[in-house]
Amino acid sequence: MNTDLRYLHLLSNTYPTVADAASEIINLEAILNLPKGTEHFLADIHGEHEAFIHILKNASGNIKRKVSEIFGNTIRESEKKELCTLIYYPEQKLELIKAGEEDLDDWYRITIHQLVRVCRDVSSKYTRSKVRKNLPEEFSYIIEELLHESTEDQDKAAYVAVIVNTIISTGRADDFIVAICNVIQRLAIDQLHILGDIFDRGPGAHIILDTLRQYHSWDIQWGNHDILWMGAAAGNDACICNVLRLSLRYANMATLEEGYGINLVPLATFALETYGDDPCEEFEPKLLKDEGKFDDKTRHLIAKMHKAISILQFKAEAQIFHRRPEWQMEDRSLIENIDFEAQTCIVDGVKYSMKSCQFPTISADNPSQFTPEEADLMRKLHHSFRVSEKLRKHIRTILSHGCMYTICNQNLLFHASIPLNEDGTLKEVAIMGQQYSGRELLEVIGQTIRSAFQNDTPADQKAYAKDYFLYLWCGKDSPLFDKSKMATFERYFLTDKETYHEEKGNYFKLRDSAEVCDRILDAFEVKGPNRHIINGHVPIHVSKGENPIKAGGRLMVIDGGFSEAYHKETGIAGYTLVYHSRGFQLVQHEPFTSARDAIMRGTDIKSTTQIVEMSAHRMLVADTDKGGELRTQICELKDLLYAYRHGIIKEKRI
Repeated sequence: MNTDLRYLHLLSNTYPTVADAASEIINLEAILNLPKGTEHFLADIHGEHEAFIHILKNASGNIKRKVSEIFGNTIRESEKKELCTLIYYPEQKLELIKAGEEDLDDWYRITIHQLVRVCRDVSSKYTRSKVRKNLPEEFSYIIEELLHESTEDQDKAAYVAVIVNTIISTGRADDFIVAICNVIQRLAIDQLHILGDIFDRGPGAHIILDTLRQYHSWDIQWGNHDILWMGAAAGNDACICNVLRLSLRYANMATLEEGYGINLVPLATFALETYGDDPCEEFEPKLLKDEGKFDDKTRHLIAKMHKAISILQFKAEAQIFHRRPEWQMEDRSLIENIDFEAQTCIVDGVKYSMKSCQFPTISADNPSQFTPEEADLMRKLHHSFRVSEKLRKHIRTILSHGCMYTICNQNLLFHASIPLNEDGTLKEVAIMGQQYSGRELLEVIGQTIRSAFQNDTPADQKAYAKDYFLYLWCGKDSPLFDKSKMATFERYFLTDKETYHEEKGNYFKLRDSAEVCDRILDAFEVKGPNRHIINGHVPIHVSKGENPIKAGGRLMVIDGGFSEAYHKETGIAGYTLVYHSRGFQLVQHEPFTSARDAIMRGTDIKSTTQIVEMSAHRMLVADTDKGGELRTQICELKDLLYAYRHGIIKEKRI
């Protein structure tokens, strides 16, 4: 008997008799032999809530595939499409069908039987107990009966028919269809992994997080854009300015104003007063979806607001860089290198011409100091972020479901990179005077991030943690950035495009090497013959022939450009990596039109599936991390049985 006796006494409270312990062993042994649940991996969603929600609803095309397999040639393609759309958007699709269907009861009867068949298929890899837990309370018994009764059995056919007919005759057909469609969606994805960057560019990061808060099982590995918003919520003024700048750059104020109630009126007022005569041409917003969304007056206002917040950002960043000289980022305080008369700026010791030099709020004597008006504006913006209850709630959600990395079923997940030396060895990075690398580095970063939100953190540590969000956003050795610099200032103001270049870190230069990937996996103690690194962050240029599978299959990069800003660059609109019981499949998505088109015309995201790695045998729960936990539980329960049978522990009841 290997289990601690004190633990066995505690375990006996849950399993008080031999029969209870033996029953649980039988149950766990059975679960070990079920097929592995399906994991979905998504990265770099960037506020594209409609595409994200649709992919959750269609399980990256998995539901469509199952409908095709189940019904084959027995129903028309148009009927399969209608059935899929109903599963994805049951409430909306029902309204359309009821408006045009002549024999509604007959449609209900056929459709309910079809939905039960699909539900039976997606639930087949789970225990009855797990399926039962995922059923809506009001229809739990009915769905369970339908799932486990066959119409091919003549004795049961009438029984099933009566259940379906009674659902219809009692006026509950709509509610039942909505319920079973939601169950199908829920069971089609067992675990969802978000590899960072929910925020920025697209209009609906807040909607994505509202969706995730209700989702049954998910985790997130924080991305650089998530960290930026976390920093803003923690009160880092430079992060607040960056968040506002990016929102204005992509003319996406919906997340700020509608999602989080951030008041932009003070910024608009300040921008008009300060830059009223400045055309701010470099700051015209990137209008992605609807070029006619804003009139000229509104577009010019956004450009002025964009410039105003950019200048505040450069000042706020410079103040932090000077406060943290150990970061060695003071050379990025470029507003201090401007020659206003010559209209030039010195970058890395070289003098460059500027596109424009209209900076009414920058003092030549102290360029990084806020004017009284800027300081007042910064206080108002800071207050607006700090008092947003919904933003606080969403950041708490990201903290509770996330970390810098996770290891799941022999897969190492992180958003961007692991800092490396030129020879591919792990690079040591300083945090508060201590050196860390690899796994320890990511763990200390995670602890530092959390300390910014904890009331019991010592004041000096909390101040550092709050500043550190900026380093994670744009620091050279940040595992969420890992470039030589962030050339924001250069892109806005310098004419020489060579200054825009951002040299990628060694991880991105060396990640095609199987040896380097193995070294990283070893450092994180990822075991097994089929171990992988999975990350996003850098869009894969499919249109240029770039392959998302690297290092002989050890690394999978799944940022295919969810955001519309990347569609022309990547040639696609995102990836989903699916890991089911037979192996890995990479689903490549084309741009999504809209949920309205999906409902009205049955359009779906067109997806191409690439088989990445298939297993020689169908993987079972026994082959997963969960399987390891269950085997441990079984050993402990066997020790409890031994203790009962040898009188070491007495049964609680007989």
